Amino acid sequence: MAQAPGAFFRMGMGARSLAVPSQVADRSGYASPYLNPALAPFTAAQGVELTAGRLAFGRSWEGVQVAAPLQPASGFAGGVIHGGIDGIDGRDASGYPTSGQNEDGTLRADEYAFFAAFGTQFSSRVSAGVGLRLYRNQLFEGTRAPTAIGISLGTTAQLTDRVSAGVVVDDLFARYEWSSTGSASASATDYFPVRVRGGLAYAAGDRGEGRPRLTVAAEGELFVQPAEARRFDGVDVIVTDVSQSTTTLEVTLADVQGRVGGEYWLTDGFAARLGLDRIGAGEAGELRPSAGFGIEQRVGELDLRVDYTAVVEPFGSALMHMATVRLGL
Repeated sequence: MAQAPGAFFRMGMGARSLAVPSQVADRSGYASPYLNPALAPFTAAQGVELTAGRLAFGRSWEGVQVAAPLQPASGFAGGVIHGGIDGIDGRDASGYPTSGQNEDGTLRADEYAFFAAFGTQFSSRVSAGVGLRLYRNQLFEGTRAPTAIGISLGTTAQLTDRVSAGVVVDDLFARYEWSSTGSASASATDYFPVRVRGGLAYAAGDRGEGRPRLTVAAEGELFVQPAEARRFDGVDVIVTDVSQSTTTLEVTLADVQGRVGGEYWLTDGFAARLGLDRIGAGEAGELRPSAGFGIEQRVGELDLRVDYTAVVEPFGSALMHMATVRLGL
């Protein structure tokens, strides 16, 4: 499912979400409502996050998020994510290079996700939320940029004083409707995978203001994606005309994977983090281990937090770096 539409936006939101990738039930106040809109009420204070990633193979990732608590027991978050690939070698059907947007003739692709999430607490133990996402994909000239709208629904529950649970469904109804222009016009539909994620989080210790010193979380994820497949039925021969006979079938693709992660604040201002993603997604080489840290510091009237995470991509193909700066008011 990594090659399905919107792959950039399934990476998470912020460097912490890569180091602790299992945040669907994390009510500590550090998890982004982008990951589960039911986490919005636990935002400690209004603030803005800026994230940038350094990825291999010409890829880029940037994100901006604004979040704030709403009285008496709600919260809101919104922002934009950009993911792109540069330096694509374009070729026509005969293998000749095509002209591209870049000066060297190569192509690039850009994807954007604009999102908003709202959540509220129905009691001290139960919260729920809804998120709305608008996706846009910009490819090379000759292909109309498609847009898609997806809906997320989430909930969390405090099971005990230390254990919480969460469930979220992402990207309901989202799909890209592709169409090309010019003499070779064509159209196609790409459905986003619907993601059902559920998990548990364990919190212990107290750093003050209800913030845990230790957080350990795990979650499982089910991908479900509608798709079309063509079945070869045979060859039709009419005089000298030969054609293939095929049948288009509607199929549903499904995949299951898991992830775990933990965070421990060694001091009130420094946290160490470890995580493991894509458990059960395929071969052992497809696992994505990660490690990172977080630093908190009061600067005048602002709360400054800097997060950094390094992620080993599948089969050790590259090392991904992600950094986030958060300013809290």
